[in-house]
Amino acid sequence: MPTRAGFIALIGEPNAGKSTLLNRMVGAKVSIVTHKVQTTRARLRGVAMEGESQLVFVDTPGLFRPKRRLDRAMVAAAWTGAADADVVVLLIEAHRGLTEGVQAILEGLAGRTQATKIALAINKIDRVEAQALLKLTEDMNAAFNFAETFMISAEKGHGVQHLREWLAGEVPEGPYLYPEDQIADLPMRMIAAEMTREKLTLRLHQELPYQLTVETESWEPKKDGSARIEQIIYVARDGHKGIVLGKGGETIKSVSKAAREEIAEFAGHPVHLFLQVKVRPNWLDEAERYSEMGLNFKDGNA
Repeated sequence: MPTRAGFIALIGEPNAGKSTLLNRMVGAKVSIVTHKVQTTRARLRGVAMEGESQLVFVDTPGLFRPKRRLDRAMVAAAWTGAADADVVVLLIEAHRGLTEGVQAILEGLAGRTQATKIALAINKIDRVEAQALLKLTEDMNAAFNFAETFMISAEKGHGVQHLREWLAGEVPEGPYLYPEDQIADLPMRMIAAEMTREKLTLRLHQELPYQLTVETESWEPKKDGSARIEQIIYVARDGHKGIVLGKGGETIKSVSKAAREEIAEFAGHPVHLFLQVKVRPNWLDEAERYSEMGLNFKDGNA
């Protein structure tokens, strides 16, 4: 049997379930999943094997109307991920249907990815009745000529294997792009930073999670097989620093413990995690911060 390998871009509105689907496909947690929108910033790649096919999933930031520089860079990264992919999977939420945001994405797809196969995945199917699902499928396919339509629950796994098998037959013939046992192509330092940012996002409320970023400053392997990791949490204002630290350092301790446990599980060895909080008022306008997130700083220009 010839081998196949290709890139599959997962696109959709914020909170459509792209990160959940990526993690489900890969069989391990490689992307942030929270109840807050716009938590995926970089184009994360997860690698899955299905038969003789290697599927490289690109989890893109959610597509929305950008206002800030970071938002614009994230949306540009999502469209670049779609344009570069062999197959695009558009995720929509069953209970929300054909929203204005989805309509805008369909218009964008029509002009950007003529040579790419585009499939529709209707996610969160357990939230609506069968009749409503059928009507949504008809409406979506009337609005755009999808190669295939799938009904799934990324969280529960329903329909995901059917989608995997279809994708395995659609990626082009060719050699594998990554070692067969590799599940992500992000450096471990960046995955660790994303894990810490997820814990902060889950713990903090309102707008603050969008005003901070996490960078892994050092990763030092120790003789006993563990690693010492130092990370910096950048916030935009002095007041934010106190919120991240919490009363008596309670918040940062809780975040550190949760992040340390998850990083250790993913890395396969114990880690010692040290977090620092620094105020950088203009971090959202610093090219270096964007490079660390895998985003193009120039894409954020108005």
